[in-house]
Amino acid sequence: MNKLISTIIAIVIALLIFSSTIFVVDQRYFAIVFALGEMKTIISEPGLHFKLPPPFQNVVYLDKRILTIDSPEADRFITAEKKNILVDSFVKWRITDPKLYYISFGGDEQRARDRLNQIVKAALNDEITKRTVREVISGERSKVMDALQKKVAAEATQIGVNIIDVRLKRVDYVDQINNSVYDRMKAERTRVANELRSTGYAESEKIRADADKQSTVILAEAYRDSEKLRGDGDAKASRIYAQAFGQNPEFYRFYRSLEAYRYSFRNKTDVLVVDPNSDFFKYFKSPGQGK
Repeated sequence: MNKLISTIIAIVIALLIFSSTIFVVDQRYFAIVFALGEMKTIISEPGLHFKLPPPFQNVVYLDKRILTIDSPEADRFITAEKKNILVDSFVKWRITDPKLYYISFGGDEQRARDRLNQIVKAALNDEITKRTVREVISGERSKVMDALQKKVAAEATQIGVNIIDVRLKRVDYVDQINNSVYDRMKAERTRVANELRSTGYAESEKIRADADKQSTVILAEAYRDSEKLRGDGDAKASRIYAQAFGQNPEFYRFYRSLEAYRYSFRNKTDVLVVDPNSDFFKYFKSPGQGK
């Protein structure tokens, strides 16, 4: 019975020892095999591998995927104009030299992130201090990113890291400059609006003056034509009257006297003080005279 128990214990111990000599490397990781604290082997291919049991050998894994450093807050930089701007960036990177990377950071990814952040900030500061606000925000933004990636990549190779991409997500003014920029933009828009308004008012006055001129000319021409037509009509009417009444002057005088009587005695209350022997009553006395 004791022999059986001893055998089982020996088998369990043997299995534990054997299992400690086997390790699996995932395709997403590098594996570094250490022997008594000394780096022996770097495994980059996935699969099943063997090593000596601890404490003779142990394995450290490093992520070989593309990693991202995305700062939660924007960093402040000073441009060539001595103006403060806020820059929000991100970095895509991965480990290319596991041995150099481990020597640099002891396999601590957070230390690597901190170091890369320092490199990016230093490179950004170098590039932004050489340019104006306009160049950083719009004019030369792509040039800034290209130069930034080259500088960061050159330093990153010294710590076993490859920089895939460096991008500026957002470049903005600080609050104090934002207010002044908005005020300047507002003043500029107000000036343009005033210019457009004054130009429109001048054009409207010009159009109104031209319309008034045309109206005056049209009315004057219409009045001239109407007076001409009226004059022609009066002349024609006078000519017809002259021809009609010229055939019998005495009848014309009689007709005119009747018209005068009609207008003189239109109302019963009218009073006319005239000498009875005047020519006004000529046809009252002898209405049958004349032909």
